[in-house]
Amino acid sequence: MPVPPPTLETREEIMFFDTDCGGVVHNIAYLRMIETCRTRLAALMGMDLRTMSETRVFPVVTRTEIDYKRPAKLGDWIVIRGRLEELARARFWCAFEMVREADGTVLVTARQALALVSMREGKPLRLPAEWADKWA
Repeated sequence: MPVPPPTLETREEIMFFDTDCGGVVHNIAYLRMIETCRTRLAALMGMDLRTMSETRVFPVVTRTEIDYKRPAKLGDWIVIRGRLEELARARFWCAFEMVREADGTVLVTARQALALVSMREGKPLRLPAEWADKWA
């Protein structure tokens, strides 16, 4: 019987290195925070860092869609919510929402398409059948 898809929350404080001279977060900083959340979400899906290193199979981002709704600023605490959104034969989508903790304002929404790639052969792989059995 399918179970709910994996979800995860991470939390980040906006630091000086995340911002421009006006104290507003750079777009690349949002992507770094999404990367952290996605990496931890992958661990829930059976792709922890050690396993990926040993198997040489990695989830590779093939597409990112991102909508910047409101700016985050220096000192804000941001909650990043990630979830497995969709499974196909050879790719999967993860969705993200970034919210300012203090007032619940949605700052960013994003989706990423990923493929599992065997680095030894440099080729994409089909997604594990157990994923569909578990989360479809």
